[in-house]
Amino acid sequence: MIPRRPEPELMLAPEQARAYAEADFAAPHEGFVDAFAEVFPGSVAGPVLDLGCGPGDVSLRFAARYPACEVDGLDGAPAMLAAGDTLMQGHPAADRVHLAEGCLPEARGPRAPYATLISNSLLHHLHDPSALWQAIRRDGAPGAAVFLMDLRRPDSTDTVQALVAQYAANDPEVLRHDFENSLHAAFTPGEVREQLAAAGLGGFEVRTTSDRHMIIYGRLPEAR
Repeated sequence: MIPRRPEPELMLAPEQARAYAEADFAAPHEGFVDAFAEVFPGSVAGPVLDLGCGPGDVSLRFAARYPACEVDGLDGAPAMLAAGDTLMQGHPAADRVHLAEGCLPEARGPRAPYATLISNSLLHHLHDPSALWQAIRRDGAPGAAVFLMDLRRPDSTDTVQALVAQYAANDPEVLRHDFENSLHAAFTPGEVREQLAAAGLGGFEVRTTSDRHMIIYGRLPEAR
């Protein structure tokens, strides 16, 4: 297994944010919502917290799927949030999505505690992953549904290069470069299980879903 190589926590460059906002992530982002619905069947109502929301595409798709919810998105990169303005314009769910700037672990969801918390591709950006688990425990209500999707680190540099060639060959250079860095920065499922155990979330499931993704999900402990 190749060692983890952390990358910058925040995407601060405007050209980087524009590339992400303009890229076609429809399939993986809709797949995120599909995967949530599979492990948490039923309706979702009330406030939802989206940690590391980026330009807000997942937040919008989640709100569109669940019309009885409102999504509060937090992201530490102003450029990413600014890039989301275009996505919000004219979107039918935009009035139920509220994006704000904030970095973990200091930032808090404005309507905590939340009964539903989601996060897409934030974990691998964090130099200290415990910040995410601490925020989830702090801002989640007892029994809250928690769902994350993230990259998982390949076992060799050859596999990294093969994944970049397969999935990002036609992307702008900034996206290819970021994808390669993110694969090196990602955690393995075993490492995530260790993080969960240390955070008192050992009951969560970690499941490999593709050659580059995993999902992490469960419910927060009930109040005693």
